[in-house]
Amino acid sequence: MTDAPTVERTRVLAARRAVFLVFAVNGMAFATWASRIPDAKAALGLTPGALGTTLVAGSAGSVLGLLASGWISHRLGPRASVVLGVLGVTVGLVVMGAGVTLAHSRLLLGLGLVPLGLCVGIWDVGMNLEGARVEQLLKVAVMPRFHAAFSGGTVLAALLGALMAGLHVPLLVHFVLAAVVLLAVCLVSVRTFLPHVAPGSQPQDAQTPRGGVFAAWSEPRTLVIGLVVLVAAFTEGTANDWVSVAFHEGYGVPTWAGVLAFAVFLGSMTVGRWVGTSWLERWGRVPVLRVTLGLAAVGSVLVVLGPAPLAYVGAAVWGLGVSLGFPVGMSAAADDPRRAAGRVSVVATIGYTAFVLGPPFLGYLGDHVTVLKALTAVGALVLPALLLVPALREPAGTRPAPH
Repeated sequence: MTDAPTVERTRVLAARRAVFLVFAVNGMAFATWASRIPDAKAALGLTPGALGTTLVAGSAGSVLGLLASGWISHRLGPRASVVLGVLGVTVGLVVMGAGVTLAHSRLLLGLGLVPLGLCVGIWDVGMNLEGARVEQLLKVAVMPRFHAAFSGGTVLAALLGALMAGLHVPLLVHFVLAAVVLLAVCLVSVRTFLPHVAPGSQPQDAQTPRGGVFAAWSEPRTLVIGLVVLVAAFTEGTANDWVSVAFHEGYGVPTWAGVLAFAVFLGSMTVGRWVGTSWLERWGRVPVLRVTLGLAAVGSVLVVLGPAPLAYVGAAVWGLGVSLGFPVGMSAAADDPRRAAGRVSVVATIGYTAFVLGPPFLGYLGDHVTVLKALTAVGALVLPALLLVPALREPAGTRPAPH
């Protein structure tokens, strides 16, 4: 007869595999769209500023989704959040593909970006909460590897996007195929998520403390963590949205070679998230984040200064440097399981603000100084963020053990 601890560990390990897959397809969802941004820009004849303004639709949707995600995850659980998220994302992808391929409409593209962004936000918090719960039960630092799965999904989707762009596959065909895969993988994976404990069903001392999930907005440490994640998200999101365009327009390479630079960035970020787990276990969050964020600033400078071969190296350094900011921020926000839903929602919402402000800021700046030169903004934001990193330090005696 199998003992209870063994059964529980088997359940947690199954949940870890499920979370890994959900993170991977979440990354695929994002990169499916991001890899075709240059083609959408060309098809609709958009300037950098017009593209940046259009991208705000998705970013604003993300923030709205994140504002509601803490309550949704707290009440319905991570499983329902992920299902709701993937349903909205697939609808958004199909509408966007139709907007570009059939209607040639910037308005329809923007309308598709809204559910995409809205539901990615809900999906994001749900999977991070499930990942944090698995990390705490296993007592090992696995969150960066979940985010490595996300990055791996983006690499795969970016390479597929480069192939689709090279073959001139219409966006609608590409996006419909991607939507089918995303939906199938998520619906199967969430079946092995850990059971959700509904609010009010736990003993009083284990429930969310007074103030509920929204009380985290008044906590100084949570807000500072959010600012660090904001800079990390801006540093990551800037590359996601603009690296392929910057290489194509700044260095005159074909669109597929611009997407390849995006894939180099994502591949390096994936490696950093996979091996970063051992760095965190050996040295802790603060020293590791100081070094990696510094590398992100250096890599972004190399991308701007070029020449093109050196810029590809810069994309790799940039990806490695930004790899741990977001996942470590999520882990830090979830240090106290009782307040995890509210704090993760707050930190994610602040972080995703970078995806609202970043696209138009870089786009408008790109109208005046070129997109490539506009990327210098990345290093300018990273340096002050280094002063805030100590807020993410592990609580005393809680650093996960090496594994």
